Amino acid sequence: MIRSYSRRPQPGPRRALASVLALALAWPVTASAEAPVLNELEYFHKRGLDVLVFNNYYDGLFSDSKHAGVELVHHGVRTATNGDVRLSPTPEQWDPVALMVDRQVDRASGTVTTRLGYAAESFEYSIRVAPAGEGVRLQVVFDQPLPAALEGRAGFNLEFLPSAYWGKSWLSDRGSGQLPLYPSGPTGRDAEGEPRRLPMASGRTLTLAPEDPQRRVTIRSRDGELGIYDGRNQAQNGWYVVRGELPAGRTGVVLEWTLEGNTVPGWTRETVIGHSQVGYHPAQRKVAVLENDRNGAAPGRARLLRIDADGREHQAHAAEAKHWGPYLRYEYYTFDFSDVREPGVYVIEAAGQRSNAFRIAADAYATAWHPTLDVFFPVQMDHMFVNEAYRVWHGRSHMDDARQVEPNKEHFDLFGQGPDLDSPFQPGEHIPGLNYGGWYDAGDYDIRTQTHYATVMSLVDTWEQFRPERDETTIDQDRQHAEIHRPDGVPDLLQQIEHGTLALIAQHRVFGHAIPGIVEPDLGQYTHLGDAVTKTDGKVDDPNDPDSPNDDRLAFTTNTTALNFGSAAALAAAGRALRGYDDALAEECLATAKKVWEFERSREPNLFRVGNTTGGDPEDEELRAAVQLLLSTGEAKYAERIEALWPAIDARFGFNAAYAVAALPNMGEAFRAKLRARAEAFKAERAQMVAENPYGVLITRGGWAGNGAVMGMATTNYRLHKAFPDLFDIEPTLQGLNYLYGTHPDSNISFVSAVGAKSKQVAYGMNRADFSFIAGGIVPGVLVLKPDFPENKEDWPFLWGQNEYVINMGASYIYLVHAAQDLLSTQ
Repeated sequence: MIRSYSRRPQPGPRRALASVLALALAWPVTASAEAPVLNELEYFHKRGLDVLVFNNYYDGLFSDSKHAGVELVHHGVRTATNGDVRLSPTPEQWDPVALMVDRQVDRASGTVTTRLGYAAESFEYSIRVAPAGEGVRLQVVFDQPLPAALEGRAGFNLEFLPSAYWGKSWLSDRGSGQLPLYPSGPTGRDAEGEPRRLPMASGRTLTLAPEDPQRRVTIRSRDGELGIYDGRNQAQNGWYVVRGELPAGRTGVVLEWTLEGNTVPGWTRETVIGHSQVGYHPAQRKVAVLENDRNGAAPGRARLLRIDADGREHQAHAAEAKHWGPYLRYEYYTFDFSDVREPGVYVIEAAGQRSNAFRIAADAYATAWHPTLDVFFPVQMDHMFVNEAYRVWHGRSHMDDARQVEPNKEHFDLFGQGPDLDSPFQPGEHIPGLNYGGWYDAGDYDIRTQTHYATVMSLVDTWEQFRPERDETTIDQDRQHAEIHRPDGVPDLLQQIEHGTLALIAQHRVFGHAIPGIVEPDLGQYTHLGDAVTKTDGKVDDPNDPDSPNDDRLAFTTNTTALNFGSAAALAAAGRALRGYDDALAEECLATAKKVWEFERSREPNLFRVGNTTGGDPEDEELRAAVQLLLSTGEAKYAERIEALWPAIDARFGFNAAYAVAALPNMGEAFRAKLRARAEAFKAERAQMVAENPYGVLITRGGWAGNGAVMGMATTNYRLHKAFPDLFDIEPTLQGLNYLYGTHPDSNISFVSAVGAKSKQVAYGMNRADFSFIAGGIVPGVLVLKPDFPENKEDWPFLWGQNEYVINMGASYIYLVHAAQDLLSTQ
């Protein structure tokens, strides 16, 4: 069953929270001195253990993100999540979840009570948590008996991170065992013959990792069995699940657990030395950020050591780490070694540890973008056979694209079709001409138009402004074949621009407009991990043949204004870049962009919106189209429209400044003066945005981490610096790279796979089930879980909000590295 959800349920029976508490059995709180305490941030805390109780919940977009319900942060690592009533022992990502109704914090008794409900069954319940013993007591409270439809299905689940526990032991009052590295059952069958996941162990008491003092957790059930299941038998992104079944015919407290996490006396989290794993240009500012446990001693004196070829060390700089202050749950210090300019290999020594080695060199960034263009972009190419030496990354995928979707179709991956098809094809009918060009959007395999046109524009910007002619890949569009590390005499960047453009222009050739995209029709295909060529059978579906598998992807074809303008912007830009390489395609791109512009300017806007697949703000997208058409044609009507769109530029300046700056050479002095004044105000706004943290970048909050925003802010600063060098200096641009390369919260890993001494090697790419990476992919980065926990898991790839590669971030990164080199070339 697929369910969308939000923070509030649909109307249904509702009882006051007070009546629920009145039904609860007597619960004396006999907290010991070692029990967690409910703190001002509304979670239970003691040194080495935090228990979060619905501080985080589902965002309504991407289903089960594995950060919701009751959660444990154990010795600085989030090891358990999703403590809630679920309808399966091993639920999958799109299985139903309850909707949050209310959350109450009672400081007097130290309890948190959360009211939730399953609207389809008109059923609500409460989860109540308070300190007890060396942990917390957790109760599930019913004010009405479990509905018949949920009997035998509903249970309280708490999920434990496999990478934190595999290879460790478990103990119960009935036996012992070891948690498996790889899922191996047990599995039975239900009455219908379908697989039924069985517990690896059961009992009234269960201890995980008794041998590990930092991971030991004990759960005791007052009444009823505990079972531990391996959710990875159901899906590779599953966790270990401890579950208690909920009884039928009862009200009041129907489940009660005592949950205790062992803590190491005096435990202190090791200091993180945040620094660039790639290194630094001699002329740039160089500041390491030390992330320190608030219970720990100050880092003290830090040293920068230069390493000779024979291993001898020389102290290049030393100073007391300077206290910056608190941010989130840690205390921060800085170590500034900007004065060190001598090229060489260095390490930082502080807080009893050493960093990885890094360079100070004029060419520190020179090759940092190569893996992204050489490997990541070819691997993401759809409708292509992609080979790398002895390795086939994937076959020629989706050559049977695509079928027309039906009206009013809602898709689980945020695609949707409006009431009109806006297409000459009938539902289910094959659409010819869409099976070339384009990239896999991210760690999944769909063609998402909004991402594609952003990617093409970024690549064109890099080509036009920096002209990198690197050639490491053979790309043959006639054969639809790519060979990594085999040059073909054509700049790879130009060929990638062509590949993205082919997917965009195909939509206009077929439909006369842009479309939201092309995506798998069902969850069975969508969750496919492995070679994309095996997602479909390669044969065009026949809607009149009852034996046809109907496995071809669906084309969502609604003709929205935002997507049209965004696509027109990319086509106009690509038309300039492709001139001299493929003049016929270049001419078609510009002619199409002009036609789309005239069409949209002559009709009432189509503002149909679904998820994040139908374009951005229509005025922002129109601005992009106007700018690109102005740059391509120089025609006054586009400049006039940019002037008229000033309110959009002003209101969303951080998003639109780069495009306004790009238009400057074709605009008048009055526009320049107005833009300069707004830019000056933005400089102050940006300073306020980044003031809360010591990293000098905007760290966003939400279900998707913020590396995209970091790069966006850094490249916007570059454009503003080029336009107004007296207002904007170069450091905010360079700081964006420093952040990506390791100067960020939680760890000091480089978020660009295969770039830097220590980089992201377990990520959410197409090969995530292998706990591997794609060189040059950029992950979303540090996700800040409410209220104060920064996280990027390095040993669990399946958290897409932290670890999923996306093509437009790859394109933005290539541009940012070139921008940094440009800024530093004159220093």
